[in-house]
Amino acid sequence: VQLQASGGGLVQPGGSLRLSCAVSRFTRDYHTIGWLRQAPGKEREGVSCISMSDGRTYYTDSVKGRFTISRYNVENTLYLQMNNLKPEDTAVYYCAAVRAKGGSDYYILDLLNDFGSTGQGTQVTVSS
Repeated sequence: VQLQASGGGLVQPGGSLRLSCAVSRFTRDYHTIGWLRQAPGKEREGVSCISMSDGRTYYTDSVKGRFTISRYNVENTLYLQMNNLKPEDTAVYYCAAVRAKGGSDYYILDLLNDFGSTGQGTQVTVSS
């Protein structure tokens, strides 16, 4: 699988951005696709992901109610709509895919982070 994230930029606190991920060479054994991020000086973490089979979505607690993940199979594109952005959302965002599915939000996001295939990231900076 090949993944290319785009759409990052500089935004003020409270603003919005939509990230896109172009997916190619995707195979059916990748059951879950989503987003990771790594802030300066911090470990990478899972942000959100979506099941390719039933569309179930998963979010880390800090973004629930603010971020929305979606996918468009025809276009082979994954999106992350980010609203009410906060300075702590500043990070490099990566899209990722993993050969796993199901479980709790924590479980699948950890699997995506630990075992997912990733591509080049896109920088998101939230600052006034």
